Amino acid sequence: MAAPATVIRGSATGRKMDGVGYLFVAFFAVPFLIFNILPVLFGAYVAFTEWSIIGTPNWVALDNFREAFGDEWARLAFWNILFYGLIIVPGVTVVGLFAALFVNKRYPFYAFARTMFFAPTVVSATVIGLVWVWMLDTQFGLVNQYLGFFGVSPIPWLTSIEWSLIGVSIASIWWDLGLAFVLFLAALQDIPRELTEAAVVDGATRPQRLRYVILPHVRAVLSMVITLQLISTLRIFSQVYVMTNGGPAGSSSSPIHYIYSVAIVRMEFGYASAVAIMLFAVIVVLTIAHRLLLRERA
Repeated sequence: MAAPATVIRGSATGRKMDGVGYLFVAFFAVPFLIFNILPVLFGAYVAFTEWSIIGTPNWVALDNFREAFGDEWARLAFWNILFYGLIIVPGVTVVGLFAALFVNKRYPFYAFARTMFFAPTVVSATVIGLVWVWMLDTQFGLVNQYLGFFGVSPIPWLTSIEWSLIGVSIASIWWDLGLAFVLFLAALQDIPRELTEAAVVDGATRPQRLRYVILPHVRAVLSMVITLQLISTLRIFSQVYVMTNGGPAGSSSSPIHYIYSVAIVRMEFGYASAVAIMLFAVIVVLTIAHRLLLRERA
């Protein structure tokens, strides 16, 4: 029997190749360590201190977390993010799927529609926010003017406690639509045409083809879109900051916006870090729960 091949280690050539490999990895690893991992570790430390960025952090143990649990404004921000998720995540998923179905079927103007569906993705959140502030204006906004044709009174989308969260959610759905649209379109184009044609021959209606042919084949992408959009919604900030600045009376605030207010405006970096750690824990728990739920149904 032939002797097993041996790997010669420690040669000059081998050491040179190892060094080159570490060098290439370092171009990503070092910046990632400096700008991602170290700030997270430092933020976790600051969460247990009282610090206003000036002077030395003062260790206060769990006091910041106790304060956060009793802070009504922090609770309001986390409750708001729940309602944001109930509106934005299903909205982006459903609209993105039907937009992809429209383009995939190559209906008239599908090429123009494809551009319009993806366009918001390449536009900054600041521009999106300013455009929607104008469109949702109570007196002169296009949305209220079109609703007026149907006899609907002007709605204070961004200036009332009841409507501000919905107004920001509408803009967020439009802004986040592009990624979901592209992912669904790619999944639809991978469905064998023979399956759809066989369903048509068998007399399946469009809802039946959607339920029994399309949805089973895009299940993995559907799970990905929901997960990505859930995380994105939990981290919503730019739209809130530009459109309402969390108002009125905190009705449209989000945890990230509240963290910004505490850290940048009030200069309470320790308390802001504690709220950030709580938000991170919520994101991890919801993401794991969502993945386990989909795995059980698979």
